[in-house]
Amino acid sequence: MTEINKCNLAIYPGSFDPITNGHLDLINRGLKLFDHIVIAVAVNPAKTPLFSLEERLDLIKESLKDYPLRDRLDVDAFEGLLVDYVRKTGAKAILRGLRAVSDFEYEFQMALMNRRLNSDVETFFLMTGMRWIYISSRIIKEVAYAGGCVKGLVPEPVEKKLIEKLRP
Repeated sequence: MTEINKCNLAIYPGSFDPITNGHLDLINRGLKLFDHIVIAVAVNPAKTPLFSLEERLDLIKESLKDYPLRDRLDVDAFEGLLVDYVRKTGAKAILRGLRAVSDFEYEFQMALMNRRLNSDVETFFLMTGMRWIYISSRIIKEVAYAGGCVKGLVPEPVEKKLIEKLRP
């Protein structure tokens, strides 16, 4: 990771299985608040993702390769507690997106637990842009698996990889 002012560093965690245009919108808006964001792909042994960790990291990097603010972003992976990863990076903020009230309850509980585990870390919530409010990685995979079109909902590299993986 490049040397940056840690006070202006946010960690944007998630499974990103796969990354969507909603995620990219949140990253873009997060960069208006923070100087640098680390997109941190979570390794969760309790989940069986469609894409391997390496594929998810590659898809994120490929989706951001022409992004004008790419020098203010890092892509990384972590295992274990998010607050431990945040502490390791020296960040003071966690960035999370909210789509609906159902997201809020879960995210609120996680933010309170993270604060209990590390009171130096704050969680910042951004409402998902209206254009992406109905999009989730899970729904994208379901639509793609059933043969539906996800063009315009995910970055082009993700669309190609979904078609390759789900439509033999």
